[in-house]
Amino acid sequence: MGKNNDAIYDARSLGAPKMLVLGFQHMFAMFGATVLVPILTGLDVSTTLLFAGLGTLLFHLITGGKIPAFLGSSFAFLGGYFTIAPMIDGAPNTEMLPYACFGVACAGLVYVILAALFKVFGAKKVMRFFPPIVTGPIIIAIGLTLSSTAIDSCRGNWLVAAVAILVIVACNIWGKGMIKIIPILLGVLVSYVFALIIDPAVRDNLVATVADAKWFGLPIHMESTVFGLFGRDNLDPALLLTAVVTIVPLSLATMVEHIGDVSAISSTCERNFIEDPGLHKTLMGDGLATSLAAIFGAPANTTYGENTGVLALTKIYDPKVIRIAAVLAMLFSFCPKFAAVITCIPGGTIGGVSLVLYGMISAVGVRNVVENKVDFTKSRNVLIAALILVLTIGIKFSAPGTIDLGPISLSGLAVGSIVGIVMNAIMPGKDYEYGADKQGDESVNFIVQ
Repeated sequence: MGKNNDAIYDARSLGAPKMLVLGFQHMFAMFGATVLVPILTGLDVSTTLLFAGLGTLLFHLITGGKIPAFLGSSFAFLGGYFTIAPMIDGAPNTEMLPYACFGVACAGLVYVILAALFKVFGAKKVMRFFPPIVTGPIIIAIGLTLSSTAIDSCRGNWLVAAVAILVIVACNIWGKGMIKIIPILLGVLVSYVFALIIDPAVRDNLVATVADAKWFGLPIHMESTVFGLFGRDNLDPALLLTAVVTIVPLSLATMVEHIGDVSAISSTCERNFIEDPGLHKTLMGDGLATSLAAIFGAPANTTYGENTGVLALTKIYDPKVIRIAAVLAMLFSFCPKFAAVITCIPGGTIGGVSLVLYGMISAVGVRNVVENKVDFTKSRNVLIAALILVLTIGIKFSAPGTIDLGPISLSGLAVGSIVGIVMNAIMPGKDYEYGADKQGDESVNFIVQ
């Protein structure tokens, strides 16, 4: 894989003020999707922010601070939340949510078990099942499956979305210095201000929401935690077991998505994070962050594609910038007024920014396939890629958007990934060997035998 001479791996050369601004950019990038999960489920937004930051720092601690990954709210467990805590007259069922959180906490521990297996068998043996003909289309599919949420957001105001996109493109192509490396942040700010100017409804919503919010508030509410659940007089052991049986199997699918995310970050940064620090550490970090968040009433965590898109766009790969974003998220979780300002960001702004970021993720997947010289004259490779893409996208955009196996709901990405992995394993003609670049462990490289 070729070297990227424009990339910055140590942002300290930019100075502390610029690193702080870059941290804000990553925080804004993850915000829209991260707060959407608690809004849909009824979990607390401030708690979600706190444990997105804490989970990210825990992940960096376990992985040695080597991977520029931000952990935000996972959408993969939404089916589990809704099964255990179904809506009541269209409103979230907050009474039953702690039971679902208990199931998610147990699912996070499964990651730890899987991490141990990766450690025992080694990345080389495991990654034989994840050559670029599998990981490339999975990465492409990650961006494509997210694209509908971006379009839905843009529908709120296409003009505002267009402003966000134009600002990002202009800053990235013609910007100089700091302007060039914070296109996402500028896209959010300019389009947000533009929306406030042209749309009275956006202004009224912002004023009313911020006025009602307090300046300071504790982001943890004990009655919503697993600890609070076990303190109830009417604790239902049967529902606890149901939550575990329903939600824990979802971790097997999210593990596959995790590998796709780590592969995407590795390809973006041209570093072999699968080898160093290793998938066993990334899985453990993700799993423990998920369990920690769920115990305190926050959504499951996952490595965030939005922030991978920021990495691809800005070419600043320093994990310290991500840790700054994590600390900022934690600090602002104590300020309900700030959360109010962010939750009032117009849908058009979020949609325009997301269109760019999700497209960048898919582009990284295409680059992964091209740079590893996947041979599409071979029918097996065409079939594997075709099944991954069609199953993932087809299931995602068809009602109900999942494949239900009893109480278990598998996303299109999970189904496509699993089918691609199995097809690659059983079909003859495998000609890839996982290994590090000869010049050093700096890229994800699959060498044709």
